[in-house]
Amino acid sequence: MGFSDVDFPTQNRKESTIAALASGHNANSEKLRRQSRLLYNIVLVGLAVCRRAIRDSEIGDRLLSMARKFKKPNYEVMLKQTISLEEVLPPNHLARFVVDIIAQLDLGMIYTQYAPTGGQPFAPEILLGLLFYGYATGVFSSRKIEKATYESIPFRYIASGMHPDHDTIANFRKTFLADIQELFVQILLLAQVAEVLKLGNISLDGSKVHADASKSKAVSYMRLTKLETQLRQEVNELFELGEQADQGDLQLPEGLIIEDEIALREQRLANLAEAKAVLEARAQERYEAEMTEYEAKQREREEKSRKTGHKPRGRKPKPPQSGPRDKDQYNFTDPDSRIMKNSTNNGFDQHYNVQVAVEQESLLIVAPSLSNHPNDKREAEPTLDAISPKVGKPKAAALDYGYFSKTNIEALEKLGIDPYIATGREPHHKSWRTFFKQMPDPPPEDASPKVKMAYKLQTEIGKAIYRLRKCTVEPVIGIIKEVLGFRQFSLRGLLAAAGEWCLVCLAFNLKRMHTLYQAKGLI
Repeated sequence: MGFSDVDFPTQNRKESTIAALASGHNANSEKLRRQSRLLYNIVLVGLAVCRRAIRDSEIGDRLLSMARKFKKPNYEVMLKQTISLEEVLPPNHLARFVVDIIAQLDLGMIYTQYAPTGGQPFAPEILLGLLFYGYATGVFSSRKIEKATYESIPFRYIASGMHPDHDTIANFRKTFLADIQELFVQILLLAQVAEVLKLGNISLDGSKVHADASKSKAVSYMRLTKLETQLRQEVNELFELGEQADQGDLQLPEGLIIEDEIALREQRLANLAEAKAVLEARAQERYEAEMTEYEAKQREREEKSRKTGHKPRGRKPKPPQSGPRDKDQYNFTDPDSRIMKNSTNNGFDQHYNVQVAVEQESLLIVAPSLSNHPNDKREAEPTLDAISPKVGKPKAAALDYGYFSKTNIEALEKLGIDPYIATGREPHHKSWRTFFKQMPDPPPEDASPKVKMAYKLQTEIGKAIYRLRKCTVEPVIGIIKEVLGFRQFSLRGLLAAAGEWCLVCLAFNLKRMHTLYQAKGLI
């Protein structure tokens, strides 16, 4: 067998040596072939290790430096370097825009709440600027905002070189939440003056945002009842133990203080009683709302039966049941929050239901709202009511299927807003035949609201208005949750969470206005 018959490369001397070594033995032996390949791999690994050792050694450094020169850092000089914020913050920077906008706001309602005497507080402009810029850039924690006043150039600029501590920032945010909601309207008016907002058609949608509460701190009504029974039994048992100990019939273990154990359980019983009272009040509110809906359905069936002279088709609505349900839950961390299905429909957690009304042309939020109702049907009217008369009245509103109801249609029409509400879920894959579908005849006057709305959505104007819903309000919510990263509230309680949601929407508007101002050449 010749040298060329060996089945591995012979590109260099080392490979040739290995090949010669292999050819000197029995070439037909598979064992020798494997040994040769193993030896070959060992040599290659050894060469690689040697190369790395040479590169990492002083000799390697000298050899590399001879071939290539590098720019070396000088950290001592950098620490002594003076930086001009004017150089690193261009005129169109978001931080400058936030400061300019705040300078145009009327902050009188905030200044008047400060006492005339006392220490020298930080000006509201500074704290508002830090909150606005923080929420617009995804920094929601007061501790992180405080840290940013040392480490971030935009935050240092807004704070004017000062460093408000996190308690000051958090207390300011909590104290002036109601005033921040008024500033939300002022900023929209500034957008109108700049002609970047013209209130026309709007889109409305909602989402679920995590409350600052753990699901593990939620207890069902059934569990509350069982715990109450258990604790009352334990209190009675402890009283009996105490009597036995007083009579000398029982020696209590060391560390067991009967009075303390009874007081602990009585306090827990008081907490359970408060939770049960809240759940019972919620159940009564739910019962009244369901009864109103039930009576409306009954009247509708009776009216339809009277017009047609036939018995109404479909299942007869069932009357609601009063009182709490076993699965009704109370959260001890944030009692106002509710167990709701996640936005991704992959589970349940403590949430608040947030809503936004977005102007379709500018993509600015004209009204935020928040509730603890898991269903969106009850949120259309409150959200539209939140649009300030100073801003104006929208012409039309596009809403998805989750808002459809006769009540919502009538409520929007009463507000002078033309409703376009989906009557069902859109299919994911539309047939090409839908493009050739003929426009149906107008429905009769006595047609149901669903039939009338379905026809309305098939008109050219209906298609145009509703089509914009997906590319207006849904991206806005997506940006808030995915880009800004707002997925959980920092404040607890319905009113506090509503105020923080308004702050989130205000910050989004500032960021959006910054883009619109740049597009128009205003900054």
